[in-house]
Amino acid sequence: MGNCLGGESDKETVRVNKVISRMLHDDRRKLENEVKLLLLGAGESGKSTIAKQMKIIHNEGFTEEERVSYKSVIYNNTFLAMKTMIQAAHDLGISIKAKANRKIAAKFVDEDTGYFHGDITPEIAVDIKALWSDPGIQKTFKRSAEYQLTDSAHYYIESVDRLSDEGYVPTEQDVLRSRAKTTGIIETDFTVEKTKFRMVDVGGQRSERKKWMHCFGDVTAVIFCVALSEYDLKLYEDNETNRMHESLRLFKEICNSKWFVDTSMILFLNKKDLFEEKIKHVPLTECFKDYPGPQEFEACSNHIRDKFVQQNENDKKQVYPHLTCATDTNHVKLVFNAVKDIILHKALDESGLGL
Repeated sequence: MGNCLGGESDKETVRVNKVISRMLHDDRRKLENEVKLLLLGAGESGKSTIAKQMKIIHNEGFTEEERVSYKSVIYNNTFLAMKTMIQAAHDLGISIKAKANRKIAAKFVDEDTGYFHGDITPEIAVDIKALWSDPGIQKTFKRSAEYQLTDSAHYYIESVDRLSDEGYVPTEQDVLRSRAKTTGIIETDFTVEKTKFRMVDVGGQRSERKKWMHCFGDVTAVIFCVALSEYDLKLYEDNETNRMHESLRLFKEICNSKWFVDTSMILFLNKKDLFEEKIKHVPLTECFKDYPGPQEFEACSNHIRDKFVQQNENDKKQVYPHLTCATDTNHVKLVFNAVKDIILHKALDESGLGL
């Protein structure tokens, strides 16, 4: 009889073990095939560019039709960049030197002339080049920290002949540098080594942040983007608050949120290429008055990195910082591979499924 009971007990043990094994297998499979990445950060930090890079790296890039769809955004970015500098020159008391260029500038500012209809025509391209060569506009460009100018201004203006060509089709780099305010929630799905990723990008401007809460559930990792090069710039929203200070405040709030107690926190210190150039001319004390170190890229970027890492109030939580250049596809690919490994290993370990 004892043997009979023992046999029944053994059968039950085997059954339970099978159930547990199946649950563990399902959990592992779910973990390996569903990774939700939430892209957060203040406006202009490069979140959307990172999302575009995932499409380029993991989803065979943008089709020609998709790239053509960005033409209107690129044209508007280019025209608005020059118009912004013309208006800034007036506000800063900087004169456009050539009389002919002053007449051209008037066409950019006067919306009733019907000068711009959404395309960069050969005529507009010639006018942009004339203004760009004017000492007054160059002086204004060098003072761009004093007004709101997009990072892509120099890139598009230098490429204006190509943009005005009748058969112009945007390159992937043109698409990456295009700037349109992110409104709502944009998801990018891609697969890496049989693991499915869903990257969720939400607008970074203050008016968009109320939508963030809708994305906080079931997040595997947060990728928080910071624009290193904006340490001396003010927010678009109020033109008063320092952008780096805003990012620090926002990161502290996200990093210590009850929603992300056990969530991997990846910190992308972005626009390192622009920062490396700017730090040669603009001291870091513009943002951090107490900074005592040399005006060198490594020392200054380390100081900013430490400032962000120090916002973490959870001793058991680790922040994983990376210097990034979101417009450099090869660089983003290398960084994301490292991030992917961190995310998957950490998630498996926390689930008790790691090796």
